[in-house]
Amino acid sequence: MSLKISVIIPTFNRINVLPKTLDSVMAQTYPPIEIIVVDDGSTDDTETILYRQYPNIKYHYQKNQGVSSARNAGLKIATGDWLALLDSDDQWLPEKLEKQKQALDNQPALKICHTEELWIRNGVRVNPMKKHAKKGGNIFQHCLPLCAISPSSAIIHRSVFEDVGNFDEAFPACEDYEMWLRVTSKYPVLFIEEPLIIKYGGHQDQLSQKYWGMDRFRIRALEKILCQADLSLENRQAACEMLINKAKIYLAGAKKRGKTSECRHYEGLITHYRDIL
Repeated sequence: MSLKISVIIPTFNRINVLPKTLDSVMAQTYPPIEIIVVDDGSTDDTETILYRQYPNIKYHYQKNQGVSSARNAGLKIATGDWLALLDSDDQWLPEKLEKQKQALDNQPALKICHTEELWIRNGVRVNPMKKHAKKGGNIFQHCLPLCAISPSSAIIHRSVFEDVGNFDEAFPACEDYEMWLRVTSKYPVLFIEEPLIIKYGGHQDQLSQKYWGMDRFRIRALEKILCQADLSLENRQAACEMLINKAKIYLAGAKKRGKTSECRHYEGLITHYRDIL
C-alpha cells in the first residue's frame, strides 16, 4: 500500500543542527509527501536560512509556546494519513521510512510503528541502558517507568490522534511520555529492531537539562491516565503502583530539600492511591 507521510519537525533556535535533520529527511529512499517545520519562536536565522536553502518545505512560525504546541500546530497543517515526528536535533537513516512502510504493509492492522535508535552523547556513541530498551506489542506497562518510544522514530496513523487527542500543552516536559501512555493504553505498536534514527543528546537546550525533577511531570501524566475511564483493570493497577513508587522517590527528595508544601502534596498522593489499590 502507499503511505502518505507528513513529517513534522518542531524547532526553536536550532539552525546550527536543523539542516542536517532536514537533509536526512530529504535523503529518504521512500520520500514523504511533505516536510513541515514548525518554528516555535526562534530568534536565530532559522526562517532566513530555511527559505533560502529549503524552499520546498512548509514553514510555519508561531510565538514560543513549547514543543507540544509546535507539534500540535504541525498536526493541523499536515495533509498525510501518516504522521512522522522528528526532533530538530535528530537524524534519520536513509531507509527509515521505507522500512517502516514495509513493516506496516506486512501488518496493516497496526497504526503506530517505531524503531531502534543509535545514541550519540556529546559526540560519542553510547549504548542505551537496559531500562531504555524498546519493544513492540501491547507495551503500556513497559511505558510506565520512562518514555519508551522516541518521537523521532515514530510514525502514527492520523486516526490515532483523532482518537486519543493531541499533545497536552500543559506539560512543559515529558509530553511524549504522557502521549505514549494514552496511545499504548489503546493500541499495540509495531517495533523494528534495526536502528533507523540517530538520537543526539548532551546539549544544554534539551528539556531534560532545562527542568529539574522530571518525575513530577511523569507523576502528573500517571494521574491523568488513571482518570481514563476505559483503562483496563490490569493497566490501572500497574499505573497506580508506578505512581506510588515515583511519588515516594520524589517525596524523599523533597524532604531533603525542605520543601514542606511539596511533601504534603506527595504524601497525600501516596495515601490516595494506596487506598485505591
